[in-house]
Amino acid sequence: LKFFFPGFYLTVGLISKTYLSLSFAVRFVNCGRGGLVRFECSNPSDFRIEADGVVYAARSIQHSTLPALLLLIKASDTATQQQWVTQVMLTPSTHSSQQDLKEITFPSRNTDSQLKRMKRDWVIPPINVPENSRGPFPQELVRIRSDHDKNRSLRYSVTGPGADQPPTGIFIIDPISGELSVNKPLDREHISNFHLRAHAVDLNGNQVENPIDIVINVIDMNDNRPEFTHQIWNGTVPEGSKPGTFVMTVTSVDKDDPKTANGMLRYKILSQNPESPTSNMFTINNKTGGIITVAAGLDREKVPQYTLIIQATDMEGNPMYGLSNTATAVIRVTDINDNPPEFTAETFFGEVPENRVNVIVANLTVTDKDQPNTPAWNAVYKITGGDPTGRFSVPTDPTTNEGLVTVVKPIDYEISRTYVLTVEARNEVPLARGIHSPRQSTATVSIRVIDVNESPYFEPNPKLVKLEEGMMPESSLTTFTAQDPDRFMQQTIRYSKLSDPANWLRIDPNTGRITTIAILDRESPFVKNSLYNATFLASDSGVPPASGTGTLQIYLLDINDNAPKVFPQEAEICEKPEPNAINITALDGDLNPNAGPFAFELAHRPPDVRRNWTITRISGDYAQMSLKISFLETGIYEIPIIITDSGNLPMSNTSYLRIKVCQCDINGDCTDQQHIMAAGLGTGAIIAILLCIIILLILVLLFVVWMKRRDKERQAKQLLIDPEDDVRDNILKYDEEGGGEEDQDYDLSQLQQPDTIEPDAIKPVGIRRLDERPLHPEPQYPMRSAAPHPGDIGDFINEGLKAADNDPTAPPYDSLLVFDYEGSGSTAGSLSSLNSSSSGGDQDYDYLNDWGPRFRKLADMYGGSDD
Repeated sequence: LKFFFPGFYLTVGLISKTYLSLSFAVRFVNCGRGGLVRFECSNPSDFRIEADGVVYAARSIQHSTLPALLLLIKASDTATQQQWVTQVMLTPSTHSSQQDLKEITFPSRNTDSQLKRMKRDWVIPPINVPENSRGPFPQELVRIRSDHDKNRSLRYSVTGPGADQPPTGIFIIDPISGELSVNKPLDREHISNFHLRAHAVDLNGNQVENPIDIVINVIDMNDNRPEFTHQIWNGTVPEGSKPGTFVMTVTSVDKDDPKTANGMLRYKILSQNPESPTSNMFTINNKTGGIITVAAGLDREKVPQYTLIIQATDMEGNPMYGLSNTATAVIRVTDINDNPPEFTAETFFGEVPENRVNVIVANLTVTDKDQPNTPAWNAVYKITGGDPTGRFSVPTDPTTNEGLVTVVKPIDYEISRTYVLTVEARNEVPLARGIHSPRQSTATVSIRVIDVNESPYFEPNPKLVKLEEGMMPESSLTTFTAQDPDRFMQQTIRYSKLSDPANWLRIDPNTGRITTIAILDRESPFVKNSLYNATFLASDSGVPPASGTGTLQIYLLDINDNAPKVFPQEAEICEKPEPNAINITALDGDLNPNAGPFAFELAHRPPDVRRNWTITRISGDYAQMSLKISFLETGIYEIPIIITDSGNLPMSNTSYLRIKVCQCDINGDCTDQQHIMAAGLGTGAIIAILLCIIILLILVLLFVVWMKRRDKERQAKQLLIDPEDDVRDNILKYDEEGGGEEDQDYDLSQLQQPDTIEPDAIKPVGIRRLDERPLHPEPQYPMRSAAPHPGDIGDFINEGLKAADNDPTAPPYDSLLVFDYEGSGSTAGSLSSLNSSSSGGDQDYDYLNDWGPRFRKLADMYGGSDD
């Protein structure tokens, strides 16, 4: 339909079967005005108009509820406020769907099957299908037709995603009529458009038309709410910020088409908590979501945090048709240094003993309303007056933020008894612009110095005294006194010696006068580089007493008190004067000029010294010894040499040079055994080695003697053992328990005279022990006479042994013995193969004592008394 109105060119397109869900467009021709035109619709509840003039149905409208509808479209020029109005009449279609259905025809071809040039009209426009349609399905979209269907039957089909490719079954086509239908609701957020190809073939499957492309666009519906990327947003803003300060940006997304109003979002602040100092401290850009401040008065000390509820609405923020969602924005007010530190008191007090360092005198406390443990809260203290020499410092306690007044240099009570300091407190960062430090940021610290007993001190320390060595005892050296720094205390000082390595000095305890008690010797091992150090102690009479030390350095001047000595003291020379000689020098403990140059001279006695030897001076400190004769017998010679130094009063000394004369090779080296001995071990070392060898041999000999003596004592001890103590032939008692009362109730006389046992006492037949002898005829053992002669005891034993060996009833010694049977009596006739035929009661066994200690035990058993 085309309508012409003044200033308008209006085009309306309406295609619907049951529901009105498509759109039409209104195009405004501004006739070259160039101004911005804004459109409005008279029925915004059912229709909405975009800025480009497209009118959309805001909701689905059924035919039954849609009579003839008149819409008023108004266009307004925003610059000149001029308005134009036109009318649009909408009526439901009364034609059938087959007549309303849009038809797409395949382009015709020539007879040679070559395609003609396609006209612009054959460019098939996209088919628009709204998403989330409620049906009914299938819903016809378009009809595809070929010009060849007039003279023969054709079959139509579509291919592509949504038809025969995943997702399949969305679009279907009637193969005979060519009607293309949608089979289910579409979702633009899933697939926004479909590209299909339509085919036409005859009944034999031969292609009669070239395929044509069909594009189906899914029209967006407002079916998705905006979603914030975070449910809780966190931001910060400094306190005291000016209006317009940027805080943060919140973001929301909408899955609907962002090119339509369905995906165009608008933001706004629903609430602010707390509403202090005003309820509108912040505002938000409705398009970008940027939050800024719009009012002054942000104070962290009053309101540290704000909570905003942010709403995002699509449909360009239309509260009636748009969908909304909310999120929370938490804005934390950050601290700035807008509160200076203030002391809790105007004056602080402290005291400190003198001469103490690193001592905390006073704790300075401050208050600061800024956020704790931040640079705006941390205090920094500075002494601005009262400490010109820098004896105090005020570091900050990191935990309590207190100022610790600390002594860093010693304080002398005698110089100053009190200190009054001026201390200023600041923060680590400067105060905010426009904030000034109040009077409370400065305080006074009064410090009292406590007098203590100080140690006396020597002046100078150390004290140097120069003296000649050799000073005699009881000589006065110097007076070494100490000073007491306690001028306000009446105290006395006493002196004592603390260190005197050579024990040469003595100090007067009252006056500090130092005298000698021994001769001072510069060559003493306690003197280093001619300096002798002694330490003295000075103690006052305070409570408690204090003491100080002082060092006296005595520089000893050298005198000629040491005679020179020859060096080296031992040397070697060949029997013949050629080809070598001996170079010698002298050692003198004194210093120059009391030492070299030296004069060397051979002694006059013994006479053969000057006859055999000669000495030649090489330089002031060296001389050369050599043989004067052509040959000297091998041996060791001690040559006296007189050496004189060069002191003001020269000193001479006779030193002995020990020279070994030996046979030499062509190189002048000794070749005899004495040379080997001299080059190797000395006499003392050889003697020590020999003594060790002798001691080792003596120890080995003593060990051998001790072992032999030990073997002899062991053999003698075996011979001296008492036969009664020999357990090999004795009867031992092991405290074994018997089988019961019947086993313990026995008659010892039966053991002594087994022949007297009554036959009735034998155990009845049928009761046998496992270890009992088998029932065989009793062997005939030899009978022992009542009073045998001692001489036939050996024959008797041998006969009994033979009988026992031939006895088949005798159990073996390693047989199993059972002792758990308790019978009426023992059937054993004897404990051994030795039988006694006499009663034994009146027999005399004393003769066994004469047979030796081995039979004495038998005599006690058989011949003893009843007890």
